[in-house]
Amino acid sequence: METTHIYPTEKLQKPAIISVLLFLFSFSLAQNKSNNISSVSDLIELKGFTQNYYYSSGHEERALKLAKLMEDAGRFYKEELGFTPEIKLFILAPQHWKSYAALPLHDVYGFPHNIDRVRLAVAAEDNDFWRSFLKNPGQLPNEMKRRVTAAYGTSAGDYSMEPFFDLLAIHEMGHSYTSQAGLKTHRYWMEELFVNIMLHTYIAEKKKNLLPALETFPDMVVNAGSTAYRYTSLADFEKLYQTMGMGPENYGWYQSMLHSQAKNIYNAGGKNVMKKLWKALKNNQNDMTDEEFAAMLSKEVHPSVAKVYLNWNRVK
Repeated sequence: METTHIYPTEKLQKPAIISVLLFLFSFSLAQNKSNNISSVSDLIELKGFTQNYYYSSGHEERALKLAKLMEDAGRFYKEELGFTPEIKLFILAPQHWKSYAALPLHDVYGFPHNIDRVRLAVAAEDNDFWRSFLKNPGQLPNEMKRRVTAAYGTSAGDYSMEPFFDLLAIHEMGHSYTSQAGLKTHRYWMEELFVNIMLHTYIAEKKKNLLPALETFPDMVVNAGSTAYRYTSLADFEKLYQTMGMGPENYGWYQSMLHSQAKNIYNAGGKNVMKKLWKALKNNQNDMTDEEFAAMLSKEVHPSVAKVYLNWNRVK
């Protein structure tokens, strides 16, 4: 099952977008493939890179920025994991979005996603979807407001979530790694946790200046607590993941928690945790109970990874 990924903290204003988000996770890989891309003649190919990058006219600068980031991440993962998937990244203006995005996301411009294990779609322009994440930064506690302003403030005096969404392209690329390499992640929460570990490890090791952009938004959500959400257990996440039955806001809390856990895991065990977890998920293909899975993670990877399961329900 291929899935798309979202991190909202409050309901979007357009009911049509809400309807799309509530059913994103019911679409299978086969359904995503029905949006068959037979030609990219309306896009420009960015030359000189190891992977394939296509962009809408007028957005070469952004395409170059993302391609350089993705290529650098790819070199890091090649060195650490010994594997490189096939990637085709589409950096799209609004007029090209519907032609390339996965079918359930045609009307959600700006939603970064992994279409079919190879193709990834990201926005070339700032958009309403991104802006919906930080509607009232002035109401945040002073320290969090300071962090948000430092991470996402613009020279014009407003805010842009572009720095965070740029990094989610690497998150989506991570799903291409796990699927193309044949890893068995065993649990949906591990599928998401692992690509967040990949993302955080790369940024912490190679792009420390980007850590505020990566960490501030998830920290903002996690620090606000979980009492506003109906579903908070990993058991609920497993049950509701494929249909997005928890709703987009609640899913945003889960993803923010998993981002936070990935940071904690890296801080506890360093970059070797990513490599050990990759190996463990590659080698352990047999089904396991939750207890067996946690024990394997603690023994073969690092106790901090097992603690994601063991300590999760202590979160309030």
